[in-house]
Amino acid sequence: MARATIIGSGPNGLAAAVTLARAGYQVRVLEAAPIIGGGVSSTQSTLPGFVHDIGSAVHPGAYDSPFFRAFGLGERLDWIVPEAAYAHPLDGGRAAIAWHDLERTAEALGPDAKRWRALLRPLSSHIDGVLDFTGGSLLRVPRHPITAVRFALRMLDQGTPLAKHAFRTEEAAALISGVVAHANTALPSLTSAAAGLLLAALAHAGGWAYPRGGAQTIADALRADLEAHGGAIETGTRIRDLASLDWGDPGQGDLLLLNGSPRLALTLPGVPSRYARALRQYRYGAAAAKVDFALDGPVPWEHPEVALAPTVHVGGTRVEVWASENAVARGRIAERPYVLAVQPSVLDTTRAPEGKAVLWAYMHVPADSDFDPTEAIARQIERFAPGFRDRILASHAVRASEREAINPAAIGGDIFGGAFTLLQAVRRPSLSPAPWRTPMRGVYLASASTPPGPGVNGMAGWHAARTALADAGAAVTLDDVFG
Repeated sequence: MARATIIGSGPNGLAAAVTLARAGYQVRVLEAAPIIGGGVSSTQSTLPGFVHDIGSAVHPGAYDSPFFRAFGLGERLDWIVPEAAYAHPLDGGRAAIAWHDLERTAEALGPDAKRWRALLRPLSSHIDGVLDFTGGSLLRVPRHPITAVRFALRMLDQGTPLAKHAFRTEEAAALISGVVAHANTALPSLTSAAAGLLLAALAHAGGWAYPRGGAQTIADALRADLEAHGGAIETGTRIRDLASLDWGDPGQGDLLLLNGSPRLALTLPGVPSRYARALRQYRYGAAAAKVDFALDGPVPWEHPEVALAPTVHVGGTRVEVWASENAVARGRIAERPYVLAVQPSVLDTTRAPEGKAVLWAYMHVPADSDFDPTEAIARQIERFAPGFRDRILASHAVRASEREAINPAAIGGDIFGGAFTLLQAVRRPSLSPAPWRTPMRGVYLASASTPPGPGVNGMAGWHAARTALADAGAAVTLDDVFG
């Protein structure tokens, strides 16, 4: 039986592992951390009974992912699909809400209702075409070309200075800016617009869902399937040098898949100089600094409907959000930072003791920053939720400079697997229609540093495993693996 060794148990690594185990490989996953999951792991980092997600907390990409649909993740877990996908509070007790219902969202935006519909209805109503266009290498002909063109035109609308004039009201401008700012890059930009449009379209399509019990349940479901098909996971095993790793014989069909930084591939013997140069030139971007809060009750948002949305973009107006992100792009931290906050316990009572709450929050900072985000994040939330500080029972911060020690793939604290630029959207990490394949026989990349990039969707892992199987003469589809 051929062997497959996978470095890293994040969602992409586990997706690849499940695929290869079902295809008949003897699969071994090596994970540096003491628990599995990478970006979808959970822990009680503040107080007993308060369950915090270490990485991603809300998973619109997982709920609508072609891989996870085929895997049956929707049926394996208890998913919560919020009526309010995300919220954006503003000063003076105002707020904009992106409801799962696109029409309800548009109507609340008044003069911008028609514009919101025009921007997102063609995408949300053709979400499969959007996912196909954004879910693989850009060096291919999309299967839904009309949807791809619609998406590209909206990228120009929201990813250039035209975005300043897209909406008349502060509410609508803030609502789209908050979701575009997820990309952690200078604004406006085409890549940030692409990320934001995908997320906004998902909000009105499948919704911004998350599993009851925490992100760890995603990893646990994948692990259960892997073990049911003979695979195994070894935790607490950090691999720094592939030259000394016994991963088998590629001449006999054995495989090595890397769900981490492509830089690890440079430790293999015989890396062609051209490919080594491409990996060394691949750039990592700005970082994230995160705080988990254990709270003595829900966040006291000034606008009551903000309390209905598990995801809250805390950053003020579009002008403020852009200023915050552009400061980070220049190596600084804004006085009023953009904060991405998640309050999962508003709909999931398993996450905290009765009457209590958890809050997951991070802000963007320069790479390798030693900045402690606790005070800056608390101050921004208090701005829109007076009395928030009084609810804090405990907190736990992870600085950008500490993140790589927790997750070796997060170079400099970059949680996206590489700078999210237009060039690196095409060359991720090398220019190829199949960038999951390396020049080294039997070696494949299966991380967010390959298309489709960041997000909990398992697609990079699936593409890597599918490519490896095709190279071995066993071309497969998702239906072949899971049908």
